[in-house]
Amino acid sequence: MRLGITTEQNRLLAAWLGDFRLVRDYSWPLQDTTVLHVVTPAGAFIVKASTTSHHIRREISAHAVGFDGLEGRVPALRHASAEAGMLVTEFLPGTLVEGTPAENDPETYRQAGELLRKIHQPAGDSLHYAKALATKTRAWMDRAHGLLAETDLKRLEDQLAGLNPGAVPMVTTHGDYQPRNWLQDNGQIKVIDFGRAEQRPWVHDLVRLTHQQFVHRQGLAEAFHEGLGRTVGPAEADLWRLENLNQAVGTVVWAHQVGDAAFEESGRGMVHRVLSGT
Repeated sequence: MRLGITTEQNRLLAAWLGDFRLVRDYSWPLQDTTVLHVVTPAGAFIVKASTTSHHIRREISAHAVGFDGLEGRVPALRHASAEAGMLVTEFLPGTLVEGTPAENDPETYRQAGELLRKIHQPAGDSLHYAKALATKTRAWMDRAHGLLAETDLKRLEDQLAGLNPGAVPMVTTHGDYQPRNWLQDNGQIKVIDFGRAEQRPWVHDLVRLTHQQFVHRQGLAEAFHEGLGRTVGPAEADLWRLENLNQAVGTVVWAHQVGDAAFEESGRGMVHRVLSGT
């Protein structure tokens, strides 16, 4: 057995890749997925494996939809088994944008917007998405007692009750679109980690950026929307607020659950911006 990979997964991996050498373990302690960078005589690959995480299936499904026009900018899937909970993609060279000068460069965000526009493939309208998301948001709020002020929870509930997005146009979203999942390779931006990909409205992928990199940095937001080719308008106003409510409260509760105090505080900042309308 190798580094968090079960005996069965190890057998399947050997059948797919033959002999391989571990270069680096990218597994994140707060997730139940093993992520390995390996090399073989045929090249370098990323291996993702889990027996419990739904992220593996999501990533396999995202690749099944396809990434037309994004060759070399997203990982190419080489092997996958949803039943075994494992996939192998080609390794994309580059340096993570997060924490580097590229994170503050408008050109990074212009390219990231262009890439997201291509990732967002239309997936039809949903009459149920908004209602289901409102239900999930209320569930998060029920678990937020003691983590957020009761007055804030009441204001959040009032905002949620006043929203009526109606039918929602769906696209294939990345699900965690931010610099920690972007690579910079000689000035070219690439996108990795589709483990949270799912059919959602396009505004979903803008929430994290809006509450992190875009705060007090209008130039980055403008560059991103230039690449994306669209901005949030009146037609998406209720849906945009619903997505923000869901992710803000969800961040506080989830981060508290896993013991990530810094991320929990980040979630509180999201809540305060939502309540203040900023």
